Formats: sequence, structure tokens, C-alpha cells
Amino acid sequence: MKEICIQLIYLVSTALFILSLKWMSHPATARRGIVSGVVAMVAAVGGAWMTPGIESYHWIIGAIAVGFVLGVPLAMVPLTAVPQRTALSHAFGGLAAGLVGVAEFYLMYNHDKVLPRESWELTRFTTGALTAEVILGFLTFTGSLMAAGKLQEWIPTRPITYKGQNAINFSLMGVALLCGTLLVYWPTTLWFLFPLIILLSLAFGVLLIIPIGGADMPTVIALLNSYAGLSAVAMGFVLKNNLLIAAGALDGSSGLILSIIMCKAMNRSFTNVLFGAFGQVQAASGAIEQRTAKSATAEDAAQIMDAARTVVIIPGYGMAVAQAQHRVRELYDALTKRGVTVKFAVHPVAGRMPGHMNVLLAEAEIPYDRLIEMEEINPEMPEVDVAVVLGANDVVNPAARHDKSSPIYGMPIIDADKAKTVFVIKRSMNPGFAGIENELFFADNTLMLFGDAKVVITNLVQALKG
Repeated sequence: MKEICIQLIYLVSTALFILSLKWMSHPATARRGIVSGVVAMVAAVGGAWMTPGIESYHWIIGAIAVGFVLGVPLAMVPLTAVPQRTALSHAFGGLAAGLVGVAEFYLMYNHDKVLPRESWELTRFTTGALTAEVILGFLTFTGSLMAAGKLQEWIPTRPITYKGQNAINFSLMGVALLCGTLLVYWPTTLWFLFPLIILLSLAFGVLLIIPIGGADMPTVIALLNSYAGLSAVAMGFVLKNNLLIAAGALDGSSGLILSIIMCKAMNRSFTNVLFGAFGQVQAASGAIEQRTAKSATAEDAAQIMDAARTVVIIPGYGMAVAQAQHRVRELYDALTKRGVTVKFAVHPVAGRMPGHMNVLLAEAEIPYDRLIEMEEINPEMPEVDVAVVLGANDVVNPAARHDKSSPIYGMPIIDADKAKTVFVIKRSMNPGFAGIENELFFADNTLMLFGDAKVVITNLVQALKG
């Protein structure tokens, strides 16, 4: 009866996890999706708590307490730090899966000394699942730490490359897979290969991420999320836990789908993201270096906007850093009251994680129907009176359309340069995460508004009201 109750709880949790993903796909039901996910996780923990064979709950209670101590501060980070916090969450998930895999392997290896149960025997299937769990878990752990470090700029955001890097990476993974294959066939004889697999996986996670540039971090985060989910699937097979299999499959597949969407948005492939050293700083052409950008004041911009019929605001990471989303709402209200049509053009990889800009704009209660996707807004851009580029950089760089030497060549961009007037709000002329200069800054129809985004937008609103 108890086992039936546990499986029923797991079934309900699985259904709630599925509904959570579905509801979070739309702003109108996003809150319901979050609540559904929380309820599903609490129920899942409750079901695991009821599992027969648990001899002591002290370690479980201690682990939950540690989780709360670490989790509460992580939940309080500003929205600008959400990408790196997400990367840390993936790191913790990968570490948990890896450590469980290590514990399970040695328990099964010593099953005759510890728990003499036939179900704990190291069969080929179990050993294969354990190997996959450990490889995916530990490479997710170190890879996510590297991603968080790049996002926080504790380590260089540019690609860190050296000669023969891809060959070394492939060799490390190849050796790990070879060791895993040998271990599957001779798990008790070649048990000493297991620690080597762990070390190779940890090293591979580091070496996989450091050659990837900061501009690719949205895709990397989604991909690491997929790895963590697949590791959970392998753990579920080892522990014979159907909920872990289902939840891990949801996590892994959603992360993979999101990675595909991100790659499509950048017109690139997985292999190019993982092994292309995208974002390598290249020398700008002499023509760009010799040109001068034109600047304007908030009062100048307000006058032009006041006479406009359509304004398109293109948010980027600079808006997040300045926490200017609420000032953007004030600008939206001020322009709308004057009869100006205001839209927001959101690039799929704007910011440093998928959906970063959408979350910020939703926090400021920008009407969701005002958020227009890149494919829909680009045909309208030639008729737009004013485009306001708010801290965005690489996603509006015209070099992506014509400069074959540029690392972002071929990446779909928002055609901000086709608007009649372009205002770019930035602190300085520094390049974006891809490390390249932006041609838009030097266009004849572009005016730079230098300063903190929150301050500049506040001055714009005051000038409009004045």
C-alpha cells in the first residue's frame, strides 16, 4: 500500500511538472506554472521521504537545511545576476547527480559487504547508466561554474583558446567514454577506472566552456541545463525512480529544444557554438576605426521622439545592468499619452540567458502584446520613425549581415539601422559580449546618448513632460 501511495505521488508530480512547463510558456499563466512546479517538487520530496529502507533522516534533514541556507540568498540576487545564478543552479544539480552516482557505484561494488541485495549488483546496464550519470553530472558541474564565472566576469568573457584545443577536448571525452565502455563489461575487475572517469569529466567540463565566448552564454546555459536533465534520467534508471526519469527527461528535452532555438536565432550549429571559439576578438577594420560617432542630449532626443509616430525600443543587457526597466515603463507611458505607437523588439538572445529581457519588461508591467519578436518587427523597421537601442549591442550590429570576417556574420539581428533615426543609449563605446565594434554606432542616422541607462531614460521622460 505504501509503495502504491509513493508511485501515485510521483505520478501526480510528473503531471504537475508537465503542466508547469506548459503554463510557463505564456505570461498569462506563468505564475500558475511556477506554483505548479513548486507543488510538484514538494510532493516529490515527500514521496522520496516515504521510500522504504531509509535508516536515518538526520543526513536528509541536514542536507535540506544546507539547501535552504544556500538557496535563500541565491533567490535574492538582482535580475541582472539571474543568468549566473541559473548557471550555479545547474552546477549544484550536476554535482548532486555526480555524487549520487559515485555513492551508488561503490555501494553496488561492495554490495556483498554493505547491503547484500541482488538488485544492487553491478550489471552492465546499471554500470552504463552510472557512467553516463557521472560523466554528465560532473562535466555539468565544472562547465556551469565556468559559465557562471564568465557571466560574472570573474574569468575572461572572451574565448580562451590554444593550439590543438579541440583535439585535446575530444581526446579527453574519448578516453572517458572508452573507460566507461570497459567498465561496463568488467565493472568489478576494472573498478579503478571509475575515479579516472570522474577526473576526466571534471576536466572536460572546464575545457569545454573556456573557449566559448560570452556572446554564446545563453545557448551554453540552455545546453548545460539539458546535460543536467539527462544526468537525472540516468540517475533515475540507477535508482529505479520513475519520477527522476520523467522529470529529468523534461529538463533535458526542454534544455535541448531551447538550445536549438538559440542556435537558430544566431544562425549557427551546436558544433560551431561548442568548438568554434565564437566571440574571439578580431581587429576592427580601418574604416570603422577612423569614423566618429555622433552624440546627442536627452533634450534633443525628446524633441525627435515627440514628433514621431512610431518608436521601437530594443532592450539589451545594459538595461538590466542599470535596472532601468521601470524607467522604460515611464517612457512608454509618456510616449503613449502623446499618441505615439511604442513597441519593444526583443531578440531571442538579448541579455545573458534565454528570456532575460522578457522577464525584466514583465517586471515593469510592460503590456505583453507590445513585445514583438525579431521576425515580426524587422519588416516594419524601415517605416519606424525612432529606434531606441537600450544597452543592446551585438544583436543590432549590421556587420552580421555583410562582414564575412566578423564572428557574428550570419546571425539574425534586429534591423535597427533601417529606422529613420536611431538613438543608442550606452555608457561608452566599448564593444559588447562578442568583443567586436558595432557599425551601428557610426551610422549617419545614429545618435549616441552616453550615460547610465536609468539616468538617460529619466532625463528623456522629464524632457518629454517639460
